Amino acid sequence: MLEWKLRLATHKDIPALHELIPRSVHHLQKDHYSHDQIEGALGSVFGVDSQLIRDGTYFVVEDTSIIGCGGWSQRKLLYGSDQLRSVDESCLLDAKYDAARVRAFFVDPNYVRKGIGTAILRACEEAIIVSGYTRAELVATLTGEPLYAAYGYIAVERYDIELAQGLALPVVRMLKSLS
Repeated sequence: MLEWKLRLATHKDIPALHELIPRSVHHLQKDHYSHDQIEGALGSVFGVDSQLIRDGTYFVVEDTSIIGCGGWSQRKLLYGSDQLRSVDESCLLDAKYDAARVRAFFVDPNYVRKGIGTAILRACEEAIIVSGYTRAELVATLTGEPLYAAYGYIAVERYDIELAQGLALPVVRMLKSLS
């Protein structure tokens, strides 16, 4: 049995996240996306979002190293890394009207199906509820959609994220009521 620990991420975790995220994406997304789509999304759509770490809403799971990460946000941005900012990060959501954002989940390919994503998702949902939100929203990859659907998230929109060189990344916007 694995002996891993879930905790909030710190700034010191960023180098390990820069290693984990591409490894996760290259191995776990390859059944749904082409090599060019993956490469086009790395660093923009898939990457470290240090704002989540500064906000204290990003979790990591570690064994002897970081083997998973994911978080949530009270900010409008639905996806993206430090390199992609399409929404003003100072714009906060209103818990009375908006859904909190579940964001940036990545798991080491050697640790899939071990409960890591589920543990992070539960921690996020608990923190979201404590913060006064009654709904959660996320943008799932085609690979991640089954995990979120298994935990009550409902697909409400399918669309493409535009990438460089005329490429697109099909994704699914999903919602869940937490009340």
